[in-house]
Amino acid sequence: MSTTAVTPLSTEDAETLVSAARQAAEAAGVTVSITVLDAGGHLLAFRRDDRAVLISGETSTRKAYTALQLNASTADLVEAVQPGGLFHTLPTALDRPLLFIAGGVPVHRDGRLIGAIGVGGGAPEQDHAFAAAAVKTLS
Repeated sequence: MSTTAVTPLSTEDAETLVSAARQAAEAAGVTVSITVLDAGGHLLAFRRDDRAVLISGETSTRKAYTALQLNASTADLVEAVQPGGLFHTLPTALDRPLLFIAGGVPVHRDGRLIGAIGVGGGAPEQDHAFAAAAVKTLS
């Protein structure tokens, strides 16, 4: 069986993601924190504006981690984790807490998961829009 190599998420890619998300947030007048993880869950880039709420840094990291672990946008997972949802007990099954609020988006290249971005600090819909806009810059 042969496999096709996929270029991993680089620090340059991560900086591009952070810059694009920051610009989208600033254009909307929102102060956010942004986290970018590689496919292994390692921190590649992080940005927290001094005006951002302190917890937004942890929030952006948890959103990125959730998107990475489940290979799905956190905006698409909210209903699944509500009581009676498909995996409402999942956070206790993993070794790291997940955060099911919009703003975490997986990053793919050639159809493969290479990382994730998380944005925290705005309304969930805004955070999702900022993260999704950033991912589009790598396409």
